[in-house]
Amino acid sequence: MPLYRERSSTPVANDGVVPVPLADWLRQRNGSAVSLANTDDADGLQPHVAGLTLITLHFPKFSDGRAYSQARILRERLGYRGELRAVGNVLQDQLPFLLRCGFDSFESEQKGFGEALIKARTLFSVVYQPTKDGRPTASQLRLTGRVMLAAAE
Repeated sequence: MPLYRERSSTPVANDGVVPVPLADWLRQRNGSAVSLANTDDADGLQPHVAGLTLITLHFPKFSDGRAYSQARILRERLGYRGELRAVGNVLQDQLPFLLRCGFDSFESEQKGFGEALIKARTLFSVVYQPTKDGRPTASQLRLTGRVMLAAAE
């Protein structure tokens, strides 16, 4: 399946790191890549995130958003700084939201995915929910009087 990294319009080569399912990884604690099913508890990785270079989160279907929550837990609560990859049923319509949750690589066979990835960062000029991506929310912009400027950009 083609692999895309943030800000890349063309697929990139997989670096060969193979993520191990969480249950197997916890038993063996071997390797720097782990794969979480959307039913796995991301908090269980807390003592291990510093040693991981890749975590994949699975989207089994478009309407299942549990991997979004896992991503935010990993990035915001646990401070994970390595590569966070969305796999499974990952669609280009989800990209702005995936990026805001902390994903930085994606596996998708959807046509036009790379071009959509390039545009996703700037698709919405104003956001409503706070995340750790540093973008001010609409309410924060209103408080500073900048909401009109952001909406006009």
